[in-house]
Amino acid sequence: MKPNTKQSYTTSLFLVGCLFFIFGFVTWLNGTLIPFLKAACELNNFQSYFVTFAFFISYFVMALPSSAILKATGFKKGMSLGLFVMAIGTVIFIPAALQRSYTFFLVGLFTQGLGLSILQTATNPYVTILGPEESAARRISIMGIANKVAGILSPLILATILLGDIDTVNAKLAGVADAAAKSQLLDDLARRIINPYIVLTIALVVLALLVLISPLPDIDDEEENPDIKANSQTTSIFQHPYLFFGVIAIFLYVGVEVIAGDSIISYGTYLGIPIDEAKFFTSFTLGCMIAGYFLGILLTPNIISQETALKVCAVLGILFTIGVLTSEGRFSVYCLAALGLAHSIMWPAIWPMSLKGLGKFTKTGAALLIMGIAGGAVLPLLYGRLADIQNNQVAYWILIPCYLYILYFAFWGHKAGYKK
Repeated sequence: MKPNTKQSYTTSLFLVGCLFFIFGFVTWLNGTLIPFLKAACELNNFQSYFVTFAFFISYFVMALPSSAILKATGFKKGMSLGLFVMAIGTVIFIPAALQRSYTFFLVGLFTQGLGLSILQTATNPYVTILGPEESAARRISIMGIANKVAGILSPLILATILLGDIDTVNAKLAGVADAAAKSQLLDDLARRIINPYIVLTIALVVLALLVLISPLPDIDDEEENPDIKANSQTTSIFQHPYLFFGVIAIFLYVGVEVIAGDSIISYGTYLGIPIDEAKFFTSFTLGCMIAGYFLGILLTPNIISQETALKVCAVLGILFTIGVLTSEGRFSVYCLAALGLAHSIMWPAIWPMSLKGLGKFTKTGAALLIMGIAGGAVLPLLYGRLADIQNNQVAYWILIPCYLYILYFAFWGHKAGYKK
């Protein structure tokens, strides 16, 4: 059911835009949290990347339950529920900071991820059904820009609060012999996070209430899934092997995107760049993603196909990674940030290439792809382990086979078993 007045349409579009802004804002805070919690909780590289594990593994856990929850609550109430669950996760950060408990921080991140997975499952269909079908691409573009702009702003805002003068704090910690004095310094550092997360909690609760009383329409299965009657000849989802190749591609894509975006601050400090400069590097990555996003809008599908765009992005991923591995200093960091350009078209290309022709299995296929987001949980941990064994730069070799697989999917994997 679409909004039936211009005012209702505008209000609905604004609220959904706010939700996409929240997706980006919360997701890209992790790049700042990793070096912050690494310092405050005295972690090694491997331990610090449990930040991304706790956050992204929730998508794997909630991918299938989200559909059942939304069936029971309806989409609008489901969105509000997702925001409230996220608010519970941000509240957990307060006792986590007071006790300087890394375990509590991870529980908070996992809870935020649970709420976000419900919210994303409910919100994505709205972009298509809120208005006329012929303007859906424009709405998708608006939402994508809102998401990425939030991703740029969130590390800028939080990094200024959490990572400001952290080099001075680290120098003090290195020179303190008394255990009680060191503990006090670390406690003071951890408590920097309390006020920002109180503000974030309030914002999530207010937005949840606004969604609940908003004119957002509920949608039915056919509106959410217009392909539901298509290709009904197949009797099993296993008759679509390209879908499963797509799940692997999503798994690897999310993994490399999270590594590139969430490790760049730590990588900069590893190279000797002061934290006051390095804390802004995640925003460089997001800026490159926005540039790639606009290129995608301009070029696909009128000039190049989504398959060609994915091939180009996979090749760029390989080339930029080689640049990271073989160069030094800031140029190596810039190559890492440029991976945002390579990643920009991957999700928009892999998603439709994996779901085409699924018909009545589209919902199940989408849930499997959402489960593939768990790549953001697993691959950064592997990167962190390699960084501890070797070093932060050499560990980026893990990206190369991931891009090679995505290149395989762009050429051949998306065709496996596909019947028009």
